[in-house]
Amino acid sequence: MTIDNLDRLIIDELRVDGRASLADIGQRVGLSPSAVKRRIDRMTAEGVIRGFSVRLDPTVDGQAIEAIVELFCTGTVAPAELRRILGGNPHVVEAWTVTGSADALVRMRAATMTDLEDALETIRLARQVDNTRSALVLSRLVENPGA
Repeated sequence: MTIDNLDRLIIDELRVDGRASLADIGQRVGLSPSAVKRRIDRMTAEGVIRGFSVRLDPTVDGQAIEAIVELFCTGTVAPAELRRILGGNPHVVEAWTVTGSADALVRMRAATMTDLEDALETIRLARQVDNTRSALVLSRLVENPGA
C-alpha cells in the first residue's frame, strides 16, 4: 500500500466531509472527479480506506451512557483472545491493547446503567479477565473526526 501526496489530500478532504462530491474534492486537490474516484476506489481496494461511516449523536440511537474501561488480565493474554472476549459484546464500541498497567482499554456504550453493568459483568466472567476499572464519560470536550 503506497499513497502519494494527492492521495493524502483526498483523504484529508474525506475526513472533513465524507459526503463531499467527487467534483468538490477534485476542485480542492486539483484533479478531475473521475481521477478522484479512481484514487478513492484504489485506496479502498488496497485497504488504505477501510470504509465510510456515519457518526450519530449518542442520544439519538439510545446509547447515551458511555464508559472507558481499563481491562486487567491474569497472566499474558494474546490480542486475538482479547478480541474474542470483547468482539461478541454489542456494547463494546472500540478496544485497544495499550502500554501501562492495564492490558486493554475498552470504549463501551449502553442505553441504561443496568445494560452497562450487565455488559461489564459479561466481560468480567471471562477467565482471563482479573478485573476492570471504569470511568463514565460526562461530556465530550474535543471530538476531531479528521484526526
